[in-house]
Amino acid sequence: MQIRNVAIIAHVDHGKTTLVDQILRQCHVFRQGQQLRERVMDSNDLERERGITIISKNFSVTYGGVRINLIDTPGHADFGGEVERVLKMADGVLLLVDAFEGPMPQTRFVLQKAMQLNLKPVVVINKVDRPSARPHEVLDEVFNLFLELGANDEQLDFRGVYASGRDGWAVGELSDERRDLSPLLDMIIAHVPAPRQVDGPLQMLVAAMDHSDYVGRIGVGRVVRGSIRAKQPVVLLKRDGSQVRTIARRLYVFDNLGKTEADVVTCGDICAVEGLDGPDIGDTIADPERPEPLPLIAIDDPTLIMSFMPNDSPGYGQEGKYVTSRQVRERLYRETERDVALRVEDTAKADTFKVSGRGILHLSILMENMRREGFEFMVGQPQVIYKEIGGRKAEPVEVLSVDVPGEFAGTVIEYAATRRGEMVAMDQRGPRTHLTFHIPSRGLIGFRSRMLRATGGEIVMHHRFHQYEYFKGSIPERTTGSIISMHAGKAVAFALDALQDRGVFFVEPGDNLYAGQIIGEASKDEEVLVNAQKAKQLTNMRASGSDRKMRIAPPLKMSLEEALEYLNRDEYVECTPRSIRLRKSILDENERKRAAKRARLSDPET
Repeated sequence: MQIRNVAIIAHVDHGKTTLVDQILRQCHVFRQGQQLRERVMDSNDLERERGITIISKNFSVTYGGVRINLIDTPGHADFGGEVERVLKMADGVLLLVDAFEGPMPQTRFVLQKAMQLNLKPVVVINKVDRPSARPHEVLDEVFNLFLELGANDEQLDFRGVYASGRDGWAVGELSDERRDLSPLLDMIIAHVPAPRQVDGPLQMLVAAMDHSDYVGRIGVGRVVRGSIRAKQPVVLLKRDGSQVRTIARRLYVFDNLGKTEADVVTCGDICAVEGLDGPDIGDTIADPERPEPLPLIAIDDPTLIMSFMPNDSPGYGQEGKYVTSRQVRERLYRETERDVALRVEDTAKADTFKVSGRGILHLSILMENMRREGFEFMVGQPQVIYKEIGGRKAEPVEVLSVDVPGEFAGTVIEYAATRRGEMVAMDQRGPRTHLTFHIPSRGLIGFRSRMLRATGGEIVMHHRFHQYEYFKGSIPERTTGSIISMHAGKAVAFALDALQDRGVFFVEPGDNLYAGQIIGEASKDEEVLVNAQKAKQLTNMRASGSDRKMRIAPPLKMSLEEALEYLNRDEYVECTPRSIRLRKSILDENERKRAAKRARLSDPET
């Protein structure tokens, strides 16, 4: 059977996973005799809740006697490590672009990766049935993007279709009859090259990992040379240069949404290999007689670093199952086996671990998964990773794209300037304004939450790593102080009502608090200690003047990303399966004052 290996790449929310659903339906793929549910490829809870793809998925459909191996890739730049390696399994890419928004930052990011690997593109202008769609202009923008990225003549001669992934049709020209997705599938077969057949001893690159409770780790990748047989002795060529002799006990090829066992997998096909002795992403599975490694997967360096610690708050161990530093450490190192863009290192403090990633979303997804698995832990403020270039300090700079209603454009430009951002483009798209900035990564920490409030939730923003540039200068930290609980106990409505003029609260009456917990944001640039447990003094005397009617504003509930962006240097986020709390790193007030005094005395600038 002929094979086509195609990766689907797109910006977040351009309709990639919805289009995949329709391809599966129209190729008559069913699971256990039932019709597919919506967004079947978003397989874990986090993906379905957030509507984004985090982990790439392999599946295949059979169309016109050809097996098309499709790879659904993440669209966010924070998951660049995932995109980087799965593109190694493909011969072509399906580039999906929204017919209104056009090419966005992540479109450029994933397309650049595909160009570097010399993959054949097929362009899909999606959502052309939107009232505000501008498909012809967007096609021109895609062509200009290809030129900017240095595409060769063959790549510039790309083929494309107009489509509506939601309604399940694609057409070569907008005037054609809109029936189904067969024009797109025909184009894949006609224009994506079949895998090149290379004879010789076995070479296979492990580009993804699967896991089974029964057989352990399963290596997933593409056979680059020769063929692999079940029960064949092989050698694993590790990233560090070492070799491990083992046996490929079972082979599986992707069949619809599942896998089918195979005796032999030939060159160019994608398969899963069971029974290997500790495979890792980036390993080469080779012939023991001629062990020749494939080029390593190059991964973009992380730009953010955070400290992870076991939870030592007063409520330690009440909500989670895994609370010790050993358990947290094991879980973090286990994640590095699957996520090649993540780095974990031990520190001089036995219970503190430095975790580096591609951005706040990248790290917060890890934290959210750990919470749901029953872990309790704390994290410190995200810090950017600096480098030295030519003897000078350099920092990561990102390209920030912002889409806002025209009346808020000035607000965004002004705030970006305070964060050392430089505006490089401004474009009017109907009533909305599209702005592009070059901004330091540290300037983006807290940017989204601040601008969401300033624009009434109307802002749409995306960013991707651009390059390292010389240090841009200091950026002001949070300009408001924290409201801190001075006692432990339940928050009382009477106390919160009396304290409302001090700022905005994160807690509501009845919440359990502890001393040193951050329970609100102060309206001034100073820390405020409050007694949130103070109850009304009960007497047998009543008077209309002394009894006030309580009107407590609803609390500000932060997501995990918002909490990370809110942190100051001396604060932690406490993560448990049921709660996200903010706290001071030192809970005792007197000890905090002593530590601040010591810091002032040791700082030569004060």
